[in-house]
Amino acid sequence: MSETGTAAERPRRGTAREKLLAAAARRFYADGVAATGIDTITAEAGVAKMSLYNNFSSKAELVMAYLDARHEEWLGLYRRRLEGAQDGRGGVLAVFDAYADHAAFAYEHGFRGCGLLNAAAELPAGDEGRAMVRRHKEEVEGLLAGHLDQLLPGRPEEARAMAEHLSFLLEGATARAGLEGAGTRLEHARAMAADLLDRL
Repeated sequence: MSETGTAAERPRRGTAREKLLAAAARRFYADGVAATGIDTITAEAGVAKMSLYNNFSSKAELVMAYLDARHEEWLGLYRRRLEGAQDGRGGVLAVFDAYADHAAFAYEHGFRGCGLLNAAAELPAGDEGRAMVRRHKEEVEGLLAGHLDQLLPGRPEEARAMAEHLSFLLEGATARAGLEGAGTRLEHARAMAADLLDRL
């Protein structure tokens, strides 16, 4: 999640649940899920440890809430970008722009890539959190496919194949951007996507 002070992330304001989720989001993204203990989260949130267990049954439940909140945050960025889209091409580029918007947030240690994939990489096979991240990625690819259906009417197989291609481009660019700590690779990926769309 971002460090820009959105309502769900402002420290020291709101309910104990909001404070805990905001603190967890900062620490999970900056330090990793496994490295972040309950004591660290409650201290950063400025709440008693009992408050955590009054709101989340376990750290695992807090992780799931974090993943869900991060997904919803991205969807909000996408919807805002989509408002300016005029057609299917604009819709596809809105997906890329929403990723770039996420990368542009003022993270504590800079952009570290997709927070969902970072968390999933730490979770064991079969963990519910990994399934949640997979659903998010499938939803993003589905959004791309929906926009491509507009550009390729009556050609659903081509639209799905192009959506997969673009999702790979997007994920690769996000991984490289995370390693480099800047959104430049996402800007390049958007330009590549626009070029591919212009050739359809």
